[in-house]
Amino acid sequence: MKAIIPVAGAGTKLRPLTYTQPKALIPIAGKTILGVIVDQLLEAGVTEFIFVIGYLGEKIQRYIEKTYPHLTHTFVTQNDRRGTGHAIWLTKEAVGTDEVMIVLGDTVCDYNVKDVLNSKLSQIGIRKVDDPRIFGVAELNENDIVTRMVEKPLIPKSNMAMVGIYYIKETAAMFAALDRHLHNTADENGEYHLTNALQHMIEDGIKFHGFRVTNWFDCGKKETLLSTNATLLKQMEEEHPERQKSLDFDTTVIIHPVNIAEGCSIRHCIIGPNVTIGEYTKVESSIIKDSIIGSYAELQQVVLNSSIIGNDAFVRGLSQSLNIGDNTEIDLG
Repeated sequence: MKAIIPVAGAGTKLRPLTYTQPKALIPIAGKTILGVIVDQLLEAGVTEFIFVIGYLGEKIQRYIEKTYPHLTHTFVTQNDRRGTGHAIWLTKEAVGTDEVMIVLGDTVCDYNVKDVLNSKLSQIGIRKVDDPRIFGVAELNENDIVTRMVEKPLIPKSNMAMVGIYYIKETAAMFAALDRHLHNTADENGEYHLTNALQHMIEDGIKFHGFRVTNWFDCGKKETLLSTNATLLKQMEEEHPERQKSLDFDTTVIIHPVNIAEGCSIRHCIIGPNVTIGEYTKVESSIIKDSIIGSYAELQQVVLNSSIIGNDAFVRGLSQSLNIGDNTEIDLG
């Protein structure tokens, strides 16, 4: 079984982090977004991976080759960002005629991957949302068969958003539909959407079943990235409670769940809840909660809440020496 993971996007909504770091490599719960996706697929039996790279693609390559040295993989380069349809079309030679799983590289979901891979029909992951206008939308019949797909409809006829997970059994038909789509007009941004090609397949009589994911975290924004981190940390604590209890730092209070990578130096701090700290980071005299801190960073005398700090960053707060009398109120904010 093969999987396509497009990771060529620039991650503009997460700048300035993504000026130097691909969005897929931002750390969450002791892994990266891409690591969470790859591990999930490996566990379900996917044996070969095709990564569509572009912006900062060399960092994706180094990460995969270092973290997964025995992984069977291919890198396909998308030099021009022309949408997900174009990205998938570029993988035609690498995929061949095999059935394929497609997972967008900024999407983390809870779902049974094995059930999807064992299904008799092609599958599309869906989730009910309040405002479907900003997503690709699937219209379903009473048996959850997809009758129509529309990319970011102005007037949605369904509130079932497509989460960015697809299992395609008819790969030859998919690439034929992508060929047809790429010879037609792109959208106003010059992009070709996978949604439109899949709609061509439906019109040609191919059936897709919509499966519901339990949780869906679109990690393209700061808020959802932090909420994904918190959820995965909680799951990690439930699955491996002994790992959490092993954390011990000098005069530091740890409020679980947290994940602190190896080589970190932490003194005189309160860390947690919902904090991920990358490897070899130094934190001193600080309070951090609901945040993600990169590797090789240094933080001194700071109070952080709902924050993301990149790799190799240095942050120093304001140190105060106070002599305060009775019945006094001081606001240092």
